[in-house]
Amino acid sequence: MSEQHPYPWPAASSTGVGSWPGEDPDEAMRTVLGELPDLPHLPELPARGVGADMVGRTCGLLVEFPVQVQPSGWRVADSPGRDLGRAASLMSYDLDALTEHAHGFTGTLKVQVAGPWTLAASVELRNGQRLVSDPGACRDLTESHLEGVLAHLGEVRRRVPGARLLVQVDEPSLPAVLLGALPTASGYGRLPAVDRVRVEAALRVLFAAIDATGAVPAAHCCAPGVPVDLLRRSGARALSLNALLLTRDHDETVGTAVEAGTGLLLGVVPSSDGAEPARTARMSDPAATVDPVRELWNRLGFSPDLLSRAVVTTPTCGLAGASPGHARAALNASRAGARVLRDEPRR
Repeated sequence: MSEQHPYPWPAASSTGVGSWPGEDPDEAMRTVLGELPDLPHLPELPARGVGADMVGRTCGLLVEFPVQVQPSGWRVADSPGRDLGRAASLMSYDLDALTEHAHGFTGTLKVQVAGPWTLAASVELRNGQRLVSDPGACRDLTESHLEGVLAHLGEVRRRVPGARLLVQVDEPSLPAVLLGALPTASGYGRLPAVDRVRVEAALRVLFAAIDATGAVPAAHCCAPGVPVDLLRRSGARALSLNALLLTRDHDETVGTAVEAGTGLLLGVVPSSDGAEPARTARMSDPAATVDPVRELWNRLGFSPDLLSRAVVTTPTCGLAGASPGHARAALNASRAGARVLRDEPRR
């Protein structure tokens, strides 16, 4: 990103967080490209089952770090098995759909991977304890994750050679990792908090490696207590956050990020039918939908002219739990909200 064009998307852009309802990658890719022409993303379809979920999808990218599915979730294994084979196969279908429908695309394309700390919080060691409890295993995982992510980006770039990649690293478990809020295997205790210096160091290596490929590193966390400053310092050049969870307590760190040229992907549209009835009812009113963003911007005191360039509107989270109709409506509402931020930055 240059000083003249500091953000990797056109003004008044909108996008999705990642997941999408249904099981057809061709239909999902067509829909995303049609509804989000300025900043499409490679959709994830967790309804297909094991290996299509956020964690399993990224486990399929790991290099020489086999895992398998147990009743309690993904667990370290001795050798790769059918679960990883299924994850790789599902990813292949998604990439084929991307090639079919977006091969000639020349704008910015967003891809998503689970981050190393969310993987460490989700994958179990052989004894059933979360991998995040073992510093040595975390080091092995982060190294494998880095190698796998870079290989994946190379494959995406081969499929869509004209696209610039925005790589969204999903870290929904990061606040719990930092706060020591993850339960032990027994469920009766909590694992110790991981040192923030360790967390930041691992993310810095990942984001720097992504940046070195020419892609734009981004971080997504829609959980309360998102560590905005840590993610910015780690090298994320865009932050994907749920705008409805941002309070005045976040103003200083969000303002610092904007001053540093960090882009914001802000969730404003309900991600499922009926989950937020009052806000769902307001989806037909684009100005009301983006009010939380405009209120945040007014508190921060930045120029209204910067708003539609620095901010991308999104649903509050992934859309896998939504009906197909609501998912399409959510993307339409995000797009309409982005236009309001450009045309009516202040009420």
